[in-house]
Amino acid sequence: MNAEAPILEAQGLVKKYGQVVALNGADFDLMAGEILAIIGDNGAGKSTLIKALSGALQPEEGEILLEGETVNFRSPRDARRAGIETVYQDPAGAPALDIASNVVLGRETRRRRPAGRLLRLLDKRGMRREAASHFEELGIRVQSIGHPGENRSGGQRQGVAVARAATWARRLVIMDEPTAALGVKETRQVLDLILRVRERGLPVILISHDMPHVFELADRIHIMRLGRRVAVVTPKTHTMPEAVAIMTGASPSELDQALSTKGKPE
Repeated sequence: MNAEAPILEAQGLVKKYGQVVALNGADFDLMAGEILAIIGDNGAGKSTLIKALSGALQPEEGEILLEGETVNFRSPRDARRAGIETVYQDPAGAPALDIASNVVLGRETRRRRPAGRLLRLLDKRGMRREAASHFEELGIRVQSIGHPGENRSGGQRQGVAVARAATWARRLVIMDEPTAALGVKETRQVLDLILRVRERGLPVILISHDMPHVFELADRIHIMRLGRRVAVVTPKTHTMPEAVAIMTGASPSELDQALSTKGKPE
């Protein structure tokens, strides 16, 4: 694979809900080792684009390519099988289960001894060791890997969701508003986690309304309006007010001027 080719790419995606056009020829590309932020006003098509990329819906037109090969995800399970994990604003999980069980939920391992295989006994000790190893690598601090999920704070629950995604993702991680419901301290913890996920070599797609966080984390910023990509900028080439102006619908002359004066990103 060409080192400069996108890991994940979309070309001309179209999705309609009756008379409402959610995606109107949307393009997208994610490069290796980057954090790509997606921003846009309400109704710009961000959520629909992410659902298409993660298999939650199927576009009516267009093409999605993973490492240069066309893919047709029929469900989120297809995307996960292809190595794409998604972290949502409200992380799913099983509150009654402990942290280790939530990390490996749906991918549990059984004991290797004959009795374990015959009786279908789970290797709980091994799963806890594996979960603890991933938490240590990502710098996530929890009181006990065996504590039930219902006893965790919002930041810790989101940390478990990020750890789960980083554990199983082979190609990339999608994070949809991961800090929207968190306090200041917990938000900082999740932002640091996103950086550590990228440091592990996984590119990250970040959807966020928080512009300071976007400009702190993102290598590139994908700006959507009216169901399509209108520009891709970087924190080095554009300021927050300029990105917001593009996002909210600057006139064509203003948009051309903003892009030309700062220079298009490489």
